[in-house]
Order: sequence, then C-alpha cells, then structure tokens
Amino acid sequence: MNQHMFQETIPIRKGEDFDQNAVKKYLRESIEGFPEEPLEVTQFSTGVSNLTYHLRAGNWEAVMRRPPNGPLPPKAHDMKRESEFLKKLYPYYSFVPKPYVFCDDKSVIGVPFYVMEHKKGIVIDESFPPGQNISADQLKTISYNVVDALADLHQIDYEKVGLSEFGYPEGFLNRQVHGWIKRFNKSKTDDVPYFEELSKWMVNHVPASHDSAVIHNDYKLNNMLFSQDLRKINAVLDWELATVADPFFDLAGALGYWVEEKDPDLLKESLPSLTGTPGFISREEFIHRYALKTKKNIPDMNFYMAFTYFKLAVVFQQIYYRWKIGKSNDERFKTFDKRARNMMTHAYEVVDKKMF
Repeated sequence: MNQHMFQETIPIRKGEDFDQNAVKKYLRESIEGFPEEPLEVTQFSTGVSNLTYHLRAGNWEAVMRRPPNGPLPPKAHDMKRESEFLKKLYPYYSFVPKPYVFCDDKSVIGVPFYVMEHKKGIVIDESFPPGQNISADQLKTISYNVVDALADLHQIDYEKVGLSEFGYPEGFLNRQVHGWIKRFNKSKTDDVPYFEELSKWMVNHVPASHDSAVIHNDYKLNNMLFSQDLRKINAVLDWELATVADPFFDLAGALGYWVEEKDPDLLKESLPSLTGTPGFISREEFIHRYALKTKKNIPDMNFYMAFTYFKLAVVFQQIYYRWKIGKSNDERFKTFDKRARNMMTHAYEVVDKKMF
C-alpha cells in the first residue's frame, strides 16, 4: 500500500512533543476499553495551524489535536469549541470524524486537546498517489464531489442540529475585515505591499449578508480524505475555524484554494495545488455547480475573493512571525513572508478585476 493511502505521518518535530505517558493515562481513565498496549505517537506532516498526531495502542487508533506553540490570536485554536462543534455536526454530516474525548486539564500536557476518530483515505496535496494513472473522468469526479460536499454542508439546518450558538452571522463580514487587519498588524515584520490600500478598500466595501449557514472556513482539497480510487470523499478534516456565517465567504475560501492552470505564477507558487492540473473544473464551473446544488443566487464575488486572498496573506504572515521569533522550529515557515507578499499583491489585483 503506498504512502498516500493514509495521511503521511513523521516522527514528532522538535519542540512539538508532549508527555505521552500523561496522555495514555488520561485516555485509559476516559475511554472505556482503552487497550493496555503501549501508546505509539507520530505527527501528521501536513497542516500549518493546530498540531495533529496519530495515536495507536494495539488495534486502537485515533487522532489528537492541540494548539500550536507560541502566541495565539484571541479565541483561536479553541479545542473545546472545535470538539463540541464536531459532536453536534457528526450525526448530520457523514464526512466529520467522531470526537471521542476533550481534555481541558492543563496538568496533562499544558494545553487543552481532544481526541477523535481516525478517518482513513488518500490526501491529495501536491502530488497524486504514485503508480496511478489519473483519468480526466476521475478529475471531474473529484471536482464535483468537492463542490457537492460543500453544497451539502451549506444546506444543513444549523438551528435544527444545535449549532446556533456557534456563530453570530449578523455583522460577521465586518468583524472579519477588522479582525484580520488587526491580526496582520500584530504579526507585522517587514512592509508588505498594498496592505494599507486593501485595508481601507475592504472596510469601505463590506457587502450585506443575506444568508447564513454552517461554514467550514478552511475548505480545500488537502483538508479531505479520498477513497483509494479517488471517486469518493471519506472525510473533511480541520474544523477549527468552522462557524455559522455567510456561506459565500466559505465558497470564496474554497475558490481561493482552487488554483487554475492559467493563474499567475505568484498565486501558484504560494498556493501549490493539483487543481491546476488540466481536467479539474474551473472556478467558474465550481460556482455554477454550487448554485445548481444549493439553488442560491450567487452575489458579486469580488469582495469575497479579494478578502480571501488578503486573509491568506495574513495567515502566512502570522505563521512566518511565529517562526521568526523562534516559537516554531518548522523550516517550512521561513519563506512564508514571500507567500504573504504574493497573496497581498494578488488580493490587490483582484479588487479591480471582474472575477466571475
């Protein structure tokens, strides 16, 4: 079985280990029938936000999530909220991993964490599984499944499933704009082009939201697990940013990551994605299918798209800041300042461009 069959794991990175004996003791006390075998821990290699680990004890497997090291934005990386959100959504959305246990006792590993079901499948990140000849039909099937899973999520009755308290749709876009501007200023290192111009433009062009839904808020190809033949989604992962808000904000986020072959190099370099492979549907086709599935009237997406790239620039800047001040030893992050500049430049270019 090739390495892509499961999410790839690596030995725990320097500075990101925890007291494994304390976690084993906690799990034995909290999960009925937890096996007596030794606990084996490896770290998932992908992801740049929360730290995620694979746990194994005999035949028992699970995934553990905890916040990253270093200074964190207020209310970000809330393990309790993420765990509770999944618990309520799980019965209504089959792609969600089932949460097992949440721990807010900081005496265990120093930070809150939770443990959930280990969903299995192939991660499509920067390469396809080796040895597979991927057909055009497979790429179209992948594309349609991605759109359909997002459309299904946005059609869940969030009041019925008990998620109303997990979001405040009124004023969401305005809070996002001001919040992300503030985040950038707190993690600023060097000047990033167009930040001031974009900040002013977005503050003055926040659209009115006319809809609200459960949104994933980080919906992208490598946050999913696919079946071995790539024709089915087994799971949608990384729900730390999920909330109840404007679904077009979520749609734009997905489109931002949906890089096309014709996109400028600065975008493709900063957001490497296989969606640029000929055979994947275009962003325009993505929107068309989404509209058909949800029966929603799609608004002008320019603000949403510009803000998506602006937000990604801030994310890259925050991660680079943590690396620069020595709170992360992950060498992947040392070039994220360039990605931040690229994203800010692209966001600025999107403002005056009719996207769809």
